[in-house]
Amino acid sequence: MIDTAFAIRRRTLVGGLVAAAALARAGTAGAAVLPAAPEGADLARNTAYWDEVLKLYAVTGDITNLENGYWGIMAEPVRREYLRLTDMVNRDNSFYARAKSGPDLEAVRQAVAAAVGAAPEEIALTRGATEALQLLIGNYNRLQPGDTVLYSDLDYDSMQYAMNALKARRGVEVVKFALPEPATRQAVLDAYSQALAANPKARLLLLTHISHRTGLVIPVAEVAAMARTRGVDVIVDAAHSWGQMDFRVTELGADFVGFNLHKWIGAPLGVGFLYIRKDRIADIDRDMGDEDWPEADVRSRVHTGTVNFAAVLAVPQAIALHQEIGAARKQARLRYLRDYWVSRVKGFKDLQILTPDEAGSYGAITSFRLAGRTDKAANDAIVATLRDTHGVLTVRRAGVAAGQCIRVTPSLFTREADLDKLVRALAAVTGSTAG
Repeated sequence: MIDTAFAIRRRTLVGGLVAAAALARAGTAGAAVLPAAPEGADLARNTAYWDEVLKLYAVTGDITNLENGYWGIMAEPVRREYLRLTDMVNRDNSFYARAKSGPDLEAVRQAVAAAVGAAPEEIALTRGATEALQLLIGNYNRLQPGDTVLYSDLDYDSMQYAMNALKARRGVEVVKFALPEPATRQAVLDAYSQALAANPKARLLLLTHISHRTGLVIPVAEVAAMARTRGVDVIVDAAHSWGQMDFRVTELGADFVGFNLHKWIGAPLGVGFLYIRKDRIADIDRDMGDEDWPEADVRSRVHTGTVNFAAVLAVPQAIALHQEIGAARKQARLRYLRDYWVSRVKGFKDLQILTPDEAGSYGAITSFRLAGRTDKAANDAIVATLRDTHGVLTVRRAGVAAGQCIRVTPSLFTREADLDKLVRALAAVTGSTAG
C-alpha cells in the first residue's frame, strides 16, 4: 500500500494506480485504459482527454520535470506489468530462462517489428540505441583505408566516439561539420549536400533523426537519398524520434537504424533495437564473431549476454499503450506543448530559441541559449537557477558548434500549468515580462 504522505506528494499517483488496476482486471496487454478520443476536435488541446492520459503516470511533485529526454517515465500499466514480470523471472529463475524465454523474446521482437513497420528478420533487440548504433557503426564492413566517414556537431556523443574510432579500426578519415544556426530545413539539406560534395571519398554518414542537443529534426529521407546517389551509406540514430514522431522505419529511406524503447515508447530502462534491411545484413559483421545464431540472422549482430528479461517482456505493454494513444496524437500533443511555451517566451531579452518553428523540423524537444552565455559554467548556472529557485528541471547540452545551450523537453504528462511555470521562470532569469 502507498502511504498518505507519498500520495499527497506525488500528483496523479492515485489515478495512475486506478488505471493500472483496471488494466490488470482486464487481463491483457492490449486492454483499453483510456476513454475514446473525441472526434472532430483539436485533440492536442483537449484538456479533458490529456488529463486522462496524465492519470496513467505517477510523477514526482518535488520538481516540475521538463527534462524528459533522458528516458521516459513508464506509465502505470507498464510499470505494473514490469513488476509482475520481475517477480515471475525472479521466482522461476533459470527454469524460465532455459525452458520458456525463447518464444517469449521472439514474440517481443515480432511485436516491435510490426509496430515499427519492419520484418522480424530485420530486427534485433538491444539494451538501447547506444548499443544498437555502436554495433552498426563499429561493425559496418564496407569501409576501406582512405575512405571518409562524416558526422555533424548535433549527433550524439557516443555515436561521435564510435565514428572517431573508425580511424584506428578501419583506417578512414573522419570529418565533422557543423549544421547551420539558426536552422531551416533547406539550410540543413544544403549543409549535408556541401559536406558530401566536399568529401568525395565519403562512404558512411551518420544521421540523427531528432537531435538530443537542440531537438532539430533532420530530413533523413532526403539526406539519405542524396547520400545514396554518391555511393554513401547512412546509419540513422532514431533514439529520440520513434514515439515522439509518427513514422515507419521504411519512411526513413535508410538501411541501418538504431532505436530506443525506453524513451518515447515508455518501456522499462535498458531496451532498444537495431534495424538492418534484410538485403544489407551481410554489410554488418557479426558481433564479436557471434555463433549463437546463423551468420545470416540479424540477431548475430548483437551479443549482449543475459538480458533483463522483465524489461524486454514488458515492451508489448508499452507498445500497446503507445498505439492506444496513437502515434499521430502523441506527436501533435508534444508539438502543441512545445509551441505553447516557445510562443510565450519569444521576445524575452537575450533569449535565443535554437529549434526552428518550421513545420516538420521539431517535435517535443527545444533548446534555448541566452545571448553571449555559451560556456558550461554559464549554462550550468541557468539550469541551477531554474531548478533551485523556480522548481523547473531542464538540462544543459554541450557540443553545439555555436555554443552550449539548455534543453526543455515536455512529455505526455506535462500540463500547460507546468509550462506557465517555465515561462515565468525564464521571464525572471532574463528580466522580461511574461505575457
